[in-house]
Amino acid sequence: MPHKTRQSTRGTRASSRRPSSPIKLPRPKLRRGKSLPESFRQRQTIREIADKKVPLQLLSNLLWAACGVNRRKGPFGAQGITAASASNSQEIDLFVAMEDGVYRFDAQHHQLLSVVARDLRTLAIGHGQRNMPMKAPVQIIYVVDIHRLTHTSGFQEPGLHDPEIQKSYYYVDTGLIAGNVYLFAASQGLASWFHNCDRRGLTRRLKLRAAQRVLFAHTVGYPARRSRRDVRQGPSRL
Repeated sequence: MPHKTRQSTRGTRASSRRPSSPIKLPRPKLRRGKSLPESFRQRQTIREIADKKVPLQLLSNLLWAACGVNRRKGPFGAQGITAASASNSQEIDLFVAMEDGVYRFDAQHHQLLSVVARDLRTLAIGHGQRNMPMKAPVQIIYVVDIHRLTHTSGFQEPGLHDPEIQKSYYYVDTGLIAGNVYLFAASQGLASWFHNCDRRGLTRRLKLRAAQRVLFAHTVGYPARRSRRDVRQGPSRL
């Protein structure tokens, strides 16, 4: 079971609207899709994404692949997840922005917890990227909780209390999760785009604690028609 201190720091303060009941995600099913070698060949950034909704089962599979629980007894006695983190601190939270609101992915119970009952997907796109489509069905927002680094139940490395070393750790750990998202998207024929976001706006709207910081966002959905032509022409880059 995870360390008690970590459990107590996972949420955010209540939003201005009463949060809805948690969305219990279906058990992940990852038997279908391209092979790992083929997923590596298909991995790419696709920025043109359709507004077609992602089925709940597919969203469940995506979030589990990103940083879901894959073993109950991981390093240092805590649960293990699909993405590595410094001293198994698991300091990165996924906030999922969709049309009906923003949710936090609770990996332990494989569910979505309501945070804000309004559409904040436009804030998941950076100010310099507002010419890109903003109605993609899923925007994953990466949020670090510094408290989990400094209070990890894992190896008590002195660097976990150094702000600069903390920064290097949580940026790397975010990249590991984003890599999982990219590979899963490639295996399922989904479009995936990792990018900057409106950090200040999201911090305010999500009512984050002082120890929480918005880092990046990740758009996921079905490729638009133009993107399918781009795929045939060759892979794009970040």
